[in-house]
Formats: sequence, structure tokens, C-alpha cells
Amino acid sequence: MRRLILFRHAKAERAQPGERDRDRRLSERGRADAPKIGAYLVHHALTPDLVVVSAAARTRETWQLAASAFADAPPAVYEERIYEASPQAILAVIRATGAPVGTLLLIGHNPGLHELATLLVATGDVEARQRLREGLPTSGLAVIDFTVESWSRLHAHSGRLHRFVSPRLLEAATD
Repeated sequence: MRRLILFRHAKAERAQPGERDRDRRLSERGRADAPKIGAYLVHHALTPDLVVVSAAARTRETWQLAASAFADAPPAVYEERIYEASPQAILAVIRATGAPVGTLLLIGHNPGLHELATLLVATGDVEARQRLREGLPTSGLAVIDFTVESWSRLHAHSGRLHRFVSPRLLEAATD
């Protein structure tokens, strides 16, 4: 079994005049939300073997804050190819993942991550799938399980949505 965790970066500041999009940092809300998702991952034993992070500042910052929840943070690599990437480009990065990695966490951007999640998911909780179809919000997390032997065999509509959460959904569950 393979487990893919798609994590959209936390809420970012708007770009300042002359600032490159890739240099945008997290907003105050984003800096508060990212550690919550990290704590959720730890609490639910969703520990990745490898973390692939877009090279943008907001995704790197998201991972740094989320990783602080782990006693021993999983190894992370920064991948230029998933910045503003299409679902097919992101899928190519995932398919190139080595066999020892059973659980892969990928931190990236919309619309590519959302489109990839909806492309891969075929089954799972109906309500969670519907919420995912509606969108992948900032700090949104989609956990998708596959029965494939290797990442290279991942294909459309082959995954089961195990979980779909966001800081807003977590807050509503504790009210």
C-alpha cells in the first residue's frame, strides 16, 4: 500500500508591489494554521517517510511550522517542479518517488494540488469526497491511499480518500 498526503500551503500574504509570487510569505493566519496541521498529522500517526516541498517561500515556511510538531521531523526535499505545476507535472514527481517511501507528503499549490486530488480519488467517504471536490483550501490536507506496488503505477481514479481536513473543519469539529 502507498499513502499520499497532499497539503496545500498555509494562507499567504498578498504580493507586495515588485515582489515575486514565489517569495510571498505566510500571513498571520497561515503561521497559526500550519502548526495545527502538523499536530493533526502527529496525533493521527500520519508520519511521512519523505516530504516533497515546492521551492516557494510559503510552502517552505508551511513545512517548517508543521514539522515542529514532530519529535523527529521526516526528511524533506525542495522541488522546483511542483511550483505552479499542473496535476500531470506533480504526478510525474510522485511517480519518480523511490520504492522505500510508503507514505509521501507533498506540499504545494492550487490549482494543481486540488486538480490532482480530484483526479486520483475514486472512493472513500462520500461527504469528504464532496468537500474535496468543492476545493482544497489553504492548509487543506487530503490523505489518499493506493493499493499499488510502486509509485510509478499511480494512475487516475485509483485512490481511496482516507481523510480530508482543514483548519476550519478541525475548528468546527471541536465546537
